[in-house]
Amino acid sequence: MLYKIEEQANVFKKLEPLEFKDFSSFGKLADNLENLIASSILDVLFEEARLMPAFQRKQRPVGAEICALNEIGELLLFSLKRSTDGEDAVNQALRYMQNAGQWSYQKLEEKFIRHSQNETSLVQAHKEAFGLEHELEPEKMNNKQHLLVIGSAADQSIISHVDYWKKNGISIYFLPYRFYELAGENYLEFFALPHDQHKNPRDVKGVIFDTNRRWDENSIWSMIDNSRLEAYGDAKNFVHDIHVDDIVFFSHEWCGLIAAAKVKGEIKVLDSETLYRDVEFLTPTPNRKDNRMLAMPFSQVKLKTGKTFFWARTVKIPYLSKSEALELVDELNNYLYQT
Repeated sequence: MLYKIEEQANVFKKLEPLEFKDFSSFGKLADNLENLIASSILDVLFEEARLMPAFQRKQRPVGAEICALNEIGELLLFSLKRSTDGEDAVNQALRYMQNAGQWSYQKLEEKFIRHSQNETSLVQAHKEAFGLEHELEPEKMNNKQHLLVIGSAADQSIISHVDYWKKNGISIYFLPYRFYELAGENYLEFFALPHDQHKNPRDVKGVIFDTNRRWDENSIWSMIDNSRLEAYGDAKNFVHDIHVDDIVFFSHEWCGLIAAAKVKGEIKVLDSETLYRDVEFLTPTPNRKDNRMLAMPFSQVKLKTGKTFFWARTVKIPYLSKSEALELVDELNNYLYQT
């Protein structure tokens, strides 16, 4: 809930709850807003959650918008209850979860390959995403399912349905949202499980950023030669997650961290498929004429930072604080100069 802090004579006196709205308040724009939230579940609302997308349903789903795997292979199904959904919406999502629990490893892998558009096996992609020492055995995938229902905080029907099934031993959670209109602007309040972890956008952070090597070996040279941070295609909007003065570490797949830089410029458009920001490098940079590319191995990054990163995204999580990022810059400089 959002509260206005009322002040009298320079003293805070009262907390006043603010009126909030539902999807239906937006009229013809309701569908657009619902689609925006559905497409933002993992990348924005759960930005620091260590979840690997298994697949996303593009058409209007009956059961779940997104299915994701956690580190131990459990399946999480995110279902957005919309304003036009009927009373049976939670039961439909539960039936979908029941069906998903019967998927074989082969069926889940087929869905993942279609979604990811590459031929990497599910267990291999899962190992790489979570930085595991060994692949998870296929029979351990999808041994348990969790349903996360997203809906209006004012929807008592969905709250009672979720409470009923939770009391009956079903792994189901309700994630409430509220819309506010303040000074003519629209705002969404949302709390992500378990602790709603998000960096304050105004704070300088460190970000490990993928160089797109899996898709284009030459992307890194465009970035290095032009002192840019670039993102492409469906991943281009990740550039919006990075701000001026943030410190970015260039993560080159199958190698490690190859350079670090400070973000200097606002977002620019190179072409319809590419967004970028100008950067100032803080470390030596690779030279395309060299026979090998110097890089701090990912195992060393984990050792130096004390963090376990989720590697399957363009922006790797968790983020680093400013002090942690500066320490990693020093470590990377030492490593590159001594190698």
